[in-house]
Order: sequence, then C-alpha cells, then structure tokens
Amino acid sequence: MAGVFEVEVDGVEHDHGLEHQNDANQFDVSKLSPEEKWRMEHAKMHAKHKGHEAMHAEMVLILIVTLVVAQLVLVQWKQRHPKSYNLVTLFQMWVVPLYFTTKLHWWRFLTTWFIFSVITAYISFRATRKPLACTTPRLVYKWFLLLYKISYAIGIAGYSVVMFTLFGINLIFRIKPEDAMDFGVSLLFYGLYYGVLGRDFAEMCADFMASTVGYYSASGMPTKHLSDNICAVCGQPILVDVSEEGIIENTYRLSCNHVFHEFCIRGWCIVGKKQMCPYCKEKVDLKRMFSNPWERPHVMYGQLLDWLRYLVAWQPVIIGFVQGINYVLGLE
Repeated sequence: MAGVFEVEVDGVEHDHGLEHQNDANQFDVSKLSPEEKWRMEHAKMHAKHKGHEAMHAEMVLILIVTLVVAQLVLVQWKQRHPKSYNLVTLFQMWVVPLYFTTKLHWWRFLTTWFIFSVITAYISFRATRKPLACTTPRLVYKWFLLLYKISYAIGIAGYSVVMFTLFGINLIFRIKPEDAMDFGVSLLFYGLYYGVLGRDFAEMCADFMASTVGYYSASGMPTKHLSDNICAVCGQPILVDVSEEGIIENTYRLSCNHVFHEFCIRGWCIVGKKQMCPYCKEKVDLKRMFSNPWERPHVMYGQLLDWLRYLVAWQPVIIGFVQGINYVLGLE
C-alpha cells in the first residue's frame, strides 16, 4: 500500500480526507527516488526543530564543556595511574565496538573479532605463565608483529580506496561511488581497530614476559645480571655476532651496548611500544635504530593508533554521558 505524505502550507496542515488522496498537496512517497526521500526527511527534521535554537546552543555548550573536562580527567588519570588507565582502555577497546556491531548485526566483523579474541587469548595466556617457556616470547612477537603488519596493510588499502573514490577512479571500473566508499571505510575501520587493539595486547604481554624473565622491571633495578650472550627480551642465547650476517635473523646492539636478537628488539620497540632498553632503560633512538626509510612510517603509524585509541574507546562513553546530561535536563 503506497504511503501518502501531507504537505504543510503556510503553517497550516492540509488534510481533506481519504477521498482526496490525489490532492495537489499530497505526494506518493513510494514513487520518490532515494535522494528525494532523504531531502524530504531532512526538511521534516528542520521543521521539527524549528524554534529550538536556544536549546541547541545549550546542548552544544554542554558537549564542548564535557569534552574538555573529560580530556583533562583522562590525561590526569593516565599520568597518575597509567596501569589502571591502560587496562580500562583496553577493555573498552575490546567491548565497545562489539556492542555496536552486535546491535547492527555486522556478522563479518563479529566473525573476525571472535577469531582474533581466541588467538590473542591463547597468546596472552602463554605470555602470563610462570615459569615462562623459552619459545613463548618469539611466538608472542611473531603473532603481534604479523597482526600489526596485516592491520597496517589493510588500513593503507582502505585509505587508498577512499582516496581513489574521491578522485572518481572507481568509475573506470564501473563501481558505484557508494559501494567503493563503503568498502574503503570498512577496510580502514578493520585496519585501525585491530591495529590499536593488537598493540595494547602486545604491550601487556611484553610487560608480563620481561618481568617474568627477570631482566626488566617497571621500576627499580633488574632482578638478574645480564650476560653478554643473552637477549634481555626473550632470555635466550645470542648465537650470531653483531657484525655477522645471520641465516634466520641478525643481532642488534643498542647505543647502550646491550645486544639483542633483532626480531626481539623490533617487537619490543615497535609492537610493544617500549622506546627504551629492556635491561638498563636507556632511551632508544628509533630513527637511528630503523634507518631504512621504508620502516619509519610504521613508527608514525603507531603514533596515529595511539590517538585513535581515545577516539574508539572513550569518545562513545563521553557522548553517552552527554546524552545522559541532556536527558536529565530535559533537552531533546
């Protein structure tokens, strides 16, 4: 049955009964194009909110003040209690998108989220065991480094698709702009979300493993002396000299003269976000450590993920808090 839309003319609603459905002031909504339907809904929304300018200004003011106060509170919390802040942020990063995607029935995301959660839970379980198995650090770093590279590649691919769509390159392949944009935004979301979540879990696992091995502690001196031929990240012997070319992997020496497996120290600094020596805590110069220009974007990408963590984990909570204030004050 076709829907009928009644037009309001000069502030007076015209309704002449069912027998006048063909009146000039009525339109058959089912015959309108999607763009026309969107414009009609947009006009109805403006008509509904007409005369509420003062209320809208008050709501905007509440939003701005809440954002500023929330940002100050989060910064102070992070500085004074970083451990609890990181744990709560990690939990929200894991749960908040799950709530919205379940509500919207995004089964593809739910499937990838389940696979990621199962593998990461197993890896995290291995990383928190005492005593630590000798193969666990390499397993942890391999998984999170693989996840980091995949999320980085997917994010770049999504960004490229979005830019190609904005420049109209999708028309060459006869792809609709809305389809290309949806695909690009989806890839960008997957890459950024799993990139952020993977880095947080990697940092947590890095702390557990290093403290278990005994060469690193969050505060104070190391609990064991580090031998020259032992890697302070994984606790395994170093078989290849710094000047030699290894078959599987090379050995890397930091500016503090401590030596590590190259794979371990890269995982520690890039994936685990630890910009210091695992043993003596001396600051690591990442520009010197990764002189290859093709590796530097990974460091910049990690800084971008740190900013997006706030957007994904805390922004929905703040917006929900603002909506609660508006509801209590009777603002709609």
